[in-house]
Amino acid sequence: MTNEKISTQILKVFANSPFTAFNHKQISSKIGAYDKGTRQLVQMTILEMAEEKILVEESRGKYKINPKHINDDLLPKNYLIGTIDMKQTGKAYVIPQEEGREDVMIAPNYTRHALHGDTVKVLMFPQRKMHKPEGQVVEILHRAKTRFVGRVQKMEKFAFLVCDNRNMVVDIFIPLADLGGAEDGEKAVVEMTDWPDQMNNPVGKVVKRLGKPGDNNVEMQSILAEYDFPLDFPAEAEKEAAKIKAPTKKDTDGRRDFRKTLTFTIDPADAKDFDDALSFKRLKNGNYEVGVHIADVSHYVKPGSAIDREAFDRGTSVYLVDRTIPMLPERLCNGVCSLRPNEDKLCFSAVFEMNDRAEVLDRWFGKTVINSDRRYCYEEAQEIIENGNVRTENGERKAESDLDDAILELHKLATILREGRYKEGAINFESQEVKFQLDENGKPIGVYIKEQKEANWLIEEFMLLANRNVAEYVGKGSDTSITSNTSSTGKTSKTRKTIKAKTFVYRVHDEPNPEKLNTFVEFVTKLGFKMKVSSRKALADSYNRLFEQIAGRGEEYMIDTIAIRTMSKAYYSTQNIGHYGLAFPFYTHFTSPIRRYPDLMVHRLLELYLEGGASVSAEEYEEYCKHCSLMEKKAADAERASVKYKQAEYLSDKLGKVFDANISGVSKWGIYAEIEGNKCEGMIPIGSLKGDYYMLDEDNYQVIGRRYGKCYKLGDPVRIRVKNVDMVKKLIDFDLIEEENEKTEKTSRTSKTSRTSKTSRTSKTSKTSKTSKTRKSNKKPKKQ
Repeated sequence: MTNEKISTQILKVFANSPFTAFNHKQISSKIGAYDKGTRQLVQMTILEMAEEKILVEESRGKYKINPKHINDDLLPKNYLIGTIDMKQTGKAYVIPQEEGREDVMIAPNYTRHALHGDTVKVLMFPQRKMHKPEGQVVEILHRAKTRFVGRVQKMEKFAFLVCDNRNMVVDIFIPLADLGGAEDGEKAVVEMTDWPDQMNNPVGKVVKRLGKPGDNNVEMQSILAEYDFPLDFPAEAEKEAAKIKAPTKKDTDGRRDFRKTLTFTIDPADAKDFDDALSFKRLKNGNYEVGVHIADVSHYVKPGSAIDREAFDRGTSVYLVDRTIPMLPERLCNGVCSLRPNEDKLCFSAVFEMNDRAEVLDRWFGKTVINSDRRYCYEEAQEIIENGNVRTENGERKAESDLDDAILELHKLATILREGRYKEGAINFESQEVKFQLDENGKPIGVYIKEQKEANWLIEEFMLLANRNVAEYVGKGSDTSITSNTSSTGKTSKTRKTIKAKTFVYRVHDEPNPEKLNTFVEFVTKLGFKMKVSSRKALADSYNRLFEQIAGRGEEYMIDTIAIRTMSKAYYSTQNIGHYGLAFPFYTHFTSPIRRYPDLMVHRLLELYLEGGASVSAEEYEEYCKHCSLMEKKAADAERASVKYKQAEYLSDKLGKVFDANISGVSKWGIYAEIEGNKCEGMIPIGSLKGDYYMLDEDNYQVIGRRYGKCYKLGDPVRIRVKNVDMVKKLIDFDLIEEENEKTEKTSRTSKTSRTSKTSRTSKTSKTSKTSKTRKSNKKPKKQ
């Protein structure tokens, strides 16, 4: 047998029994290796696999397969590996690892104690006609999570945790000895410790008491714990952070000095972690020097340190409604690394020479030191852009400093960059952000939509410019000017160095799913809009033209929503496929290392490659990318959950009140409606729609009455009444006002018909016939 064949057969044996440990003799017997030479080859292959972490040594000389290395190719055809998507009914679907395979339905009695998100091995059942693929879970390869958040229900001799997560369909049994002092009704975090085969419920113990449900701090901590974000930093990380000092002269030596160059930051009014700044200088040749200066986190956070390990685990900062859970300890994110004004700060910068047409004539990447002249909030910068280089102060208008002129010049360049992106095929998706006005107890007293304006776009364009150029530099293997040590006279020498394309962390965005795209194109065609899909540029132009055409129209919300759903999700990878939405062949995240771990990796790699270092392992960094993409999704889910909770809290004292809304989603369970102005979303149960039996028309994003044909379509304006708010499940129920109006009209018509009929019988005239015709005509509108 060849080495490759032996390796494949060894892996298949381990994959078929992932929880069983084997030694080399047992493996040799199972694959039929009986001669001495082949048995020695088996032993050597197993040792190599252990070194490569494909196998894990369970005990001396006995190994098990690493679950990460199990794939469908190693299993018999009637088995597959996938991820469990658990439903509230107890049934589940397994999403196969192998692309192109259909999801497998798992009945409740065949889930084998698997929970939502678990990686499982599935035995496929013979395919039945007119049925989805079916199977049963035979092994749980990896638990997605073992800690759960919920409310404690205490009995006389035991307790249960009723989990907040609706996908957790079983309660966790807790012996009284493992309650950790938690009282009945309190919220707690429970670690699942066991799930014996003979028990219907898993067993767990309380690892953290959170407090009483409804308390703002308790609910926010519950959301963080549910998505596996730690509530505190490890003591070791805090200890390391406390030792980090502000930059000294030794730290600034050898860096390109921008402390005398006009520099400023623009951030949200409540921000504290300023991780980017812009510098601006007019050059003697008439061009501009624009510096994009990013906090040099990699100078302070070294690979393998306690701070670095914790930052990697978190992957990103988390922005809940009322608080920020930083990726780095506060000493760093709001202090040493934050580019606060009038303080010397260390940066990693991308500096561009640009002409007045916003063309990049030269670029430079390297370590710098800056001293920001001013901190602006977006509202202040927007005022400058709207009013020119004068500002309103105490009712008087006066000229401002060179900073205002810099903002205006950068705004002109940013506008040209933005228009150029759209000409190149970027798609103009604009998302809306929900913001809350909170009282001193964290209770929402107002909800509003944050609007993106020119000041936001200014910063966005220069961040995109830096991200794009950094990715091109490494990905294309192009040349750029780099800086040697700055001399004592302050002069900076430039040299040019060429590098080959090396392993890098890219931010990638794939093309739209063809099936979803075709459905969308067919749908908007029915509404009278045309889209061209002959090329990538034609499609992007069609999207942007469509968004312009629907602006301000009734169907704007509906089409915006569906268009976003046709798009793929962006993620991190070492395999560059470009960024479809931005129309960039090379793109990365370089500009936010205080709050995103991928940016910190990019800084380290860029510094390594600028110094001529060898390429890092693509396989190793791809695993880092997967982790960061996962944590990004978890953070987005946590942020969304906090918004949902606050929206529910905002409406909790508004039961019975009526609002204008738009239909935001349709399902077989009901219609989802989003209130105008605050985006609070609730469901109108399909069973509450009176006068017909309504069915889901998925292809046309609507529910339609079977008998009379009345339909409710995504984007339709409706009037709703707040019926019920479930704060525990973060669910809001609405009533549809239109249905009550129809009932009133129907009662009115019936009453009128009755009076007419009575008059007809009394007079004994031919008006009876006329009345009969009137009754029939009254029914006709309902059939339309």
